[in-house]
Amino acid sequence: MKIDIRKISMLVPALFSALMWGCGPAKPVLNVYMWSDYIDPELVRAFEKENNCKVVMDIFDSNESMYAKIKAGGTGYDLILPTTYMAKIMSEQNMVENLDHAKLPNLKYISKTYLNDLALDKTMKYSVPYMIGYTCVAYNKEKLGKIENSWNVFSNESLKGRMTLLNDHRETIGAALFFLGKSMNTTDSAALEKAKEQVIKWKKNLAKFDNEVYKVGIQSGEFLIVQGYSGDLFQVLAETPSLAYMCPKEGISMSCDDWVIPVGAKNKELAYAFINFVCAPKNAAKNMEFTCYSSPIPEARQYVSDENKNHPGMFIPEDLYKRGELIKDLGADNAKYIKIWDEIKLAQ
Repeated sequence: MKIDIRKISMLVPALFSALMWGCGPAKPVLNVYMWSDYIDPELVRAFEKENNCKVVMDIFDSNESMYAKIKAGGTGYDLILPTTYMAKIMSEQNMVENLDHAKLPNLKYISKTYLNDLALDKTMKYSVPYMIGYTCVAYNKEKLGKIENSWNVFSNESLKGRMTLLNDHRETIGAALFFLGKSMNTTDSAALEKAKEQVIKWKKNLAKFDNEVYKVGIQSGEFLIVQGYSGDLFQVLAETPSLAYMCPKEGISMSCDDWVIPVGAKNKELAYAFINFVCAPKNAAKNMEFTCYSSPIPEARQYVSDENKNHPGMFIPEDLYKRGELIKDLGADNAKYIKIWDEIKLAQ
């Protein structure tokens, strides 16, 4: 059969156009930089459908690694979720935008009590609070029984190699400061030196400093005692009856993670839409039940299931607020903590 080249040449452009039309225009993409396991995937899918977009999430495991990446010129993100003290640092260094509240009508739901009593950005000038949590200790009650209600548990040499502390200089040095009866925000050099010595003593008993693997390790039985973030640990406890938790009597850190829009964000409108979306009370409730953290949106409580109305992660007990301390930005004195942390890491 003879092939008519002219007809084929006429069909190719038409076929190409049909294929392109079938694909349709590319959806806008919202690039988010945040902590792992920190939002209900169903909510992300709902937002994508509602806004005809794609959400792409990149994960960081510490505020410092995130900050270093952005400070070094890491771009491409439309929305970032640092902890409050780091959000403040980023704002002071002109790394994030001031927010247009007209685009965030759901800010009306944010707790005035939280803003007045705990927040560093009380007017939400550059940040919007997302979830509040605290740092506590999980342990294997099946193998250890009831343990001492103190940070001193990390001094137990018989558990060498079976414990972890967070790979976070403010959290772990803060735990040592609490143990020594000091504020976790102290800038006193003598107190910080003693805290460094204490962490080095604990380090000898640790498997590692870790922010991610501890969840799997405590669940599998590889680790017997871990310091961790409340939401992470309550997620694991719900699935593992052999585990329990305790909040050391000397004190605990409390923190909130805040949404910020980095300078140079290419899709600010979607970033605003996403912040507003997660601030809706029903969505905040859904996120609480997924993450086991507490939302600074009081109206969310009415949408939480009855079985979780008194959950200690979602609804933080009042006595923990009294014993807890918020991590603060220490300005130039942040360098003291970084120096000590470097010395701890190098210590044998």
